Amino acid sequence: MDRAARWILTLLIGTVAVAQAVQVFTRYVLQTPLMGLEEATLYPSLWLYMLGAANASRENTQIRANVLELFIRTPRGHARLAVLAESVSLVVTAWLTWWAWDFTRYSWRTERESATLYWPVFYADVALILALVLIIGFTLRDLARHLAAATGRGDDHA
Repeated sequence: MDRAARWILTLLIGTVAVAQAVQVFTRYVLQTPLMGLEEATLYPSLWLYMLGAANASRENTQIRANVLELFIRTPRGHARLAVLAESVSLVVTAWLTWWAWDFTRYSWRTERESATLYWPVFYADVALILALVLIIGFTLRDLARHLAAATGRGDDHA
């Protein structure tokens, strides 16, 4: 999975970078911007952001503000705090997934299209659903690991 994630994210960031370079060149050197390129770049950009967020969840490298850990002395206490944090994350992510699912269904039902190129917006919207579902899966994985550590059944360095 590491290799696939790395390749997909590299392909997406490369696509966005090339598109931006082309847009800068045509706009400022040739004085003729390519109409619709920014809109076309929206699709790989959204997929990049959403899959990047899922990848950060997979690698457990999200930005955190772990102030309470300063006051907790034991590894089991840290694990219990992590269980609380993962539980809150799970509830919030599930709630956001429900909203994203509702929005994506609306997008599919109304056949929304982009403003210039008339591309279906559904293909950008579904990136949010996929990322949130992946994040839920990774959060459940981490929650199980922290629960095991908090109850003394797992490793203490959770």
